[in-house]
Amino acid sequence: MKVSPNRQQRSRRTSYIIAEYTVKEGTHRDVIKNIGAGGLYIRTSRKIAEGQSIEIEFPLFRFDNTVRVSGKVVRVDADGFAVAFDSLLEELKAKNGQLPDIVHEIDRTT
Repeated sequence: MKVSPNRQQRSRRTSYIIAEYTVKEGTHRDVIKNIGAGGLYIRTSRKIAEGQSIEIEFPLFRFDNTVRVSGKVVRVDADGFAVAFDSLLEELKAKNGQLPDIVHEIDRTT
């Protein structure tokens, strides 16, 4: 099966993390559906243009500690859009074939 050049090439972890992101269409909050060291996928019904720069902020390992990353919107579909980070998130690189545990909104106690 041929892989599209816009498809992610690294391991990703299913997630449910609320992220705040800024694109030319404005600043929004939506849910990260999966994430890996090289990028993520945000589920949204918003119309976000492919090819543009994006700044994203979200909790990763603890709710009181957010990560801020920049990247580019590399794929858009009816359910959301995919982002490739400008640089890898070293904390999310798979070790021994396993991705580290991350936070999920369903685990939030506050």
